[in-house]
Amino acid sequence: MTARPTLRLAQGAPAARILGFGSYQPDRIVTNDDLSQVMDTSDQWIRDRVGIIERRFGEKDDVLVDYAVAAGSEALADAGIDASEVDTVIVPNCTMPSPIPNAAGQVAARIGVPSPGAFDLNAACAGFCYGLGVASDLVRAGSAKKVLVIGAEKLTDVVDPTDRANAIIFADGAGAAVVGGSDEPGIGPVVWGSAGDLVDLIYMRDHQWIYQEGQSVFRWATTQIAPIALRALEAAGLQPSDVDVLAPHQANLRIVESIAKKLRAKGAREDIVVADDIKYSGNTSSASIPMALDHMRKAGTAKSGDVVLAVGFGAGLSYAAQAFVLP
Repeated sequence: MTARPTLRLAQGAPAARILGFGSYQPDRIVTNDDLSQVMDTSDQWIRDRVGIIERRFGEKDDVLVDYAVAAGSEALADAGIDASEVDTVIVPNCTMPSPIPNAAGQVAARIGVPSPGAFDLNAACAGFCYGLGVASDLVRAGSAKKVLVIGAEKLTDVVDPTDRANAIIFADGAGAAVVGGSDEPGIGPVVWGSAGDLVDLIYMRDHQWIYQEGQSVFRWATTQIAPIALRALEAAGLQPSDVDVLAPHQANLRIVESIAKKLRAKGAREDIVVADDIKYSGNTSSASIPMALDHMRKAGTAKSGDVVLAVGFGAGLSYAAQAFVLP
């Protein structure tokens, strides 16, 4: 009897780390006063409700792929990586106008990445953390050497401009990270999950417009997300006091502040830097965490070597968190 052959497994890197960040936002700035001209709202009402001062809207002819290409190219430059070195491209998003073709293959071709593994990932606002977790595991398993993860959204295509509860929140943009191998761990284990019994809290109304039950989502996020973030720290062998930067999904400033307060109550430092990009970028779903971190690095409020705790949450209801070191 012929012996059964033994399969060979790829040999991956000992660990993974983020090598660079990049982001992109369209030029058009839309203030709360601008919105008050087309719907029943006001600057103070929006600030009190969600903490947003202004956001960026794309033009009608813009497409999500344009944003992803710009952010991904910037992340490669920041990492000092040539596009030819990338072998996998992941584009978390929930606003591609059609499920096929995917965004990732188009983005890779335009950036100049030759024949990569390329796929989209839809975990809505948790998408970047999901994508980062997948990228880290691919590198450690030996399935990839360098992965470009780009959270990109054009939410203005799916927002009903007459729905003042939701139209004030969402915006457009992209944020990207390059993930590669490392001798020392630079990305902690992802802690993820979902609450499918609450799927009706965020959905596409009439298969066209994004809709969420704002108060119900607020209650869920302010009670459930901080414990998930703490589980990610435990999985990485860290204490809350080890965290330099807290980067929650930029859904609502009140949610962000609630998560920070709960983490401080568990031992996070008073001087922890908390991402508040929501104020000037709005809610950009899967783009919000990498975009916020890129903006913070450029502003000098977050620096290389800082320990980041990121936690994404949104439709699904999906959530994911992990700790990582800023490049």
